[in-house]
Amino acid sequence: MAHFYGRNHELRTLDRLLHRVQERGRAGRAGRAVLIRGRRRVGKSRLVEEFIDRSGLPSLFFTASAQSSTATDLRLFVEAGATSTLPQAALFAGQTPQDWDAALQLLAAALPADEPSIVVLDEMPYLIANDPGFEGTLQKLYDRELSRKPVLLLCVGSDLAMMERLNEYDRPFHQRGTEMVVPPLSPADVADMLGLEPAEAFDAFLISGGLPLVLEEWPANAGVFDYLESALADPTTALIVSGERSLAAEFPADAQARLVLSAIGSGERTHTLIGRAAGGLPATSLNRALHLLTAKRVVEAVTPLSTRPSKERRYYVADPHLRFWLAFLGPHLTEVERGRGDLTLARIRTSWSSWRGRAVEPVVRESLFRLRDGGLPDGTGAIGGYWTRTNDPEIDLVAADHGPVAKHVTAVGSIKWLERKAFDGHDLSRLYVHRTQLPGATESTPLIAVSRAGVAVDGVQAVGPEQLLSAWR
Repeated sequence: MAHFYGRNHELRTLDRLLHRVQERGRAGRAGRAVLIRGRRRVGKSRLVEEFIDRSGLPSLFFTASAQSSTATDLRLFVEAGATSTLPQAALFAGQTPQDWDAALQLLAAALPADEPSIVVLDEMPYLIANDPGFEGTLQKLYDRELSRKPVLLLCVGSDLAMMERLNEYDRPFHQRGTEMVVPPLSPADVADMLGLEPAEAFDAFLISGGLPLVLEEWPANAGVFDYLESALADPTTALIVSGERSLAAEFPADAQARLVLSAIGSGERTHTLIGRAAGGLPATSLNRALHLLTAKRVVEAVTPLSTRPSKERRYYVADPHLRFWLAFLGPHLTEVERGRGDLTLARIRTSWSSWRGRAVEPVVRESLFRLRDGGLPDGTGAIGGYWTRTNDPEIDLVAADHGPVAKHVTAVGSIKWLERKAFDGHDLSRLYVHRTQLPGATESTPLIAVSRAGVAVDGVQAVGPEQLLSAWR
């Protein structure tokens, strides 16, 4: 990778933690642990590698595998130690620890006591899956040995739910690690990396999901369909393989979860329609699959935001790239593999405008929530949408003091993400009607119009792609 884009916030955070290790030196417990989580393929490992390179410190980088056993993990760990840049790396040579207790004691012996070092345990959830006792062993050795050395221990994982649980009260490593989340590259990062205008940058973000591997193969200044035409001509591109690899890692043996996820990815959002699209799964099987998908943060379950409680739950794919992949690529991989990516491209062209209009909504909401100037009214603590069972009304933007059930609605809005059609008088009239139908809204509730092509009327707060992109800088 010729250039490293974004991640300034994450690098500064790691630098601060390393500085604390360096400050404490030999004075007591200098070691610190960091629990780093983020979606698959967002660049966690690449971030850590960049951090290590910039630090210039001795380090050990070990990556576990879902397909291995504890014995294999131990062998690979020793190999990583022997080839590391730790001053005492030679201690690993010829060693064959039989358990993680012995392996981590070996690590403690190899860590320098008079200078800081960095140790990375990548894909830590795999270590725990292969050896359920690993957590307790790591806690014991961290307390007795590792925390006494000036080492920054980075525990990295893609299973978001499991990585969160590691620091919970009833887990062995409770309060021993600082939690850190690595998000995908932001729309602003995408704009900078590809040299795109704001509206085009959001398009690229919806396809790439901010995944560095996809963006690295995206030519500078290339529009969506220029990129897709070249990417769909090669079945080995990151655009094609990222989704399948992510699903294989998340659900290696759960066909029902994959089936339900595909139904959601195809556009179904309600419990009934998802079950129908998944082949008429029994309610128990469907509920189990939805629970698994939401627990893994692959799918998000949302309810309408207003001052009135609602059970009208909807589901959508959380990751923008996976959302695009499931809608357009996953069902038609055989076309791309036999050299007919042109058929897939034609299908995307036909559905792009309508798909993009719905897919951009959660990105717009997050952008508005981040926007400081010209964004949401003061007192806003939640943003979402509102709908009824019949979708009359269906409101794109609802801002409120908090959710899921608000006490006060702070704004109501509409999202129009069309190429050339500005938000006009007809759209404003419809927004007025929607405001009267929203529980908690009044005639004085502010109106917001988010439009890709501009706003052609007065009486609303206008927000365009430029402002939304600025929220990410």
